[in-house]
Amino acid sequence: MEVENKYVTLKNQLERNEEPKETDFEFKTSTILLASSNEDEVIVQNLYVSIDPYQINRMKKQSASYKAINFSLPLSPGQAIDAYGVGRVVASTNSKFAKGDLVAGLLGWEEYSVIQGEFKLSLLRKLETTMDLPLSHQVGVLGFSGLTAYAGFYNVGRPKKGDKVFVSAASGSVGNLVGQYAKLYGCYVVGSAGNKQKVEMLRDKLGFDDPFNYKDESDLTSTLQLYLKN
Repeated sequence: MEVENKYVTLKNQLERNEEPKETDFEFKTSTILLASSNEDEVIVQNLYVSIDPYQINRMKKQSASYKAINFSLPLSPGQAIDAYGVGRVVASTNSKFAKGDLVAGLLGWEEYSVIQGEFKLSLLRKLETTMDLPLSHQVGVLGFSGLTAYAGFYNVGRPKKGDKVFVSAASGSVGNLVGQYAKLYGCYVVGSAGNKQKVEMLRDKLGFDDPFNYKDESDLTSTLQLYLKN
């Protein structure tokens, strides 16, 4: 069966300090056959896809992150935007995946993704259907942001209970999780954000001990010393 596959492309590359606008993106459609005829191929109907912080750098003409990881390469105008996501297999010629499997991996901002090649297939994993968690968690706390926060806090930071922890960009997709991990671990958590609403969210909803608006502070070093002495 053939279906129309709607997908999002980058229309205009961004300058270094430019934020993306709706006009920088474009919807396109293509026809896709929902049956794998190529060897070692998986076709996935996407259910959730992520919008992660690193993706904005991929949309820029120049970025230091291009050399960091294979899936952080620059996006060209007209190119479909790939992203971490969750979907259901609709066809497969790969022995590890069968029709109906729920999977997570490098998919795209599109309705269907065709997964080919050793690299993309190596990132695709089958999800346990017995997990009592919303599938959307796979692109959040169980996705790139959540795993980055977990590894950074526990494996790199190696905190002790009672430690004082400072989180920069604390309202972001990684920072807010670091703060919550720290609180659950028994740490005293200070976080910075860029406006009053974000600071209130950190304090009232996420349980940060002392969030503050860094734009209101003229000397961040003194501010941190003050908060972390409390």
